[in-house]
Amino acid sequence: MKKRMRAIALQGCALLTVLATAVPAMAQDTMAPYPGMAPLEQYLMARDAEIALARSAAPESISRDAGVLVLGRHGYESAVAGKNGWVCMVERGWLGMFDHPEFWSPKVRAADCLNPPAARSLLPYVHKRTELLLAGRSKVEVIAAIQAAIDQRELPALEPGALSYMMSKASYLTDHGHHNLPHLMFFETRLDDAAWGANLPHSPVLSVPYWYLSGEAFPQLATFPPLFVFLVAVDKWSDGTPAPVIPATPAM
Repeated sequence: MKKRMRAIALQGCALLTVLATAVPAMAQDTMAPYPGMAPLEQYLMARDAEIALARSAAPESISRDAGVLVLGRHGYESAVAGKNGWVCMVERGWLGMFDHPEFWSPKVRAADCLNPPAARSLLPYVHKRTELLLAGRSKVEVIAAIQAAIDQRELPALEPGALSYMMSKASYLTDHGHHNLPHLMFFETRLDDAAWGANLPHSPVLSVPYWYLSGEAFPQLATFPPLFVFLVAVDKWSDGTPAPVIPATPAM
């Protein structure tokens, strides 16, 4: 299971895509299957369809009163005002790790519902990253702009208790394997695998860095605030129906 989930994400808010096989980090975009951004239209969705997909990330008892963001031509926009502090959205590949090989994939549609601490902490990064990329900035320029905003205290620190639901049956997270896997993501500033029992044989918990697959591709990310994601796969979709069982790999 650890190898099969190694690059869950993102994305996200930030996107961390579920992979059925291990995906090596790629240091250069030219080595990736999607070397650059596709025409913007390939990333856009019909508004009502995007709202419905976004809400499907979490059980209806949570998502029915959540705010909803949709992707516009210049960034994410508010489509529905929420009542419970949760925010649901459909993440694109560029909200995953900066060196992820599917960063520019126009296929990625990762429905995600963030709880109030995650929404307050992570959505400012989501908005800034998306707006800069859609304005034509390179990854290096985006990283520099985000670092400057962090230095100027324009972006928040992670709040305790931040988590998100990614349980939509209709999401497309990756080109690999089953393309999808329902899971929860818990965000932490400290990598403490022992406390979580993460990355151990037969453990359902996997931990990954939020910003990158490999620190070698963009070393400037080392100065970003430490942020890690603990992922827990679940056996049901948000509508309560059972999810396919992905056979675990032998313990390594």
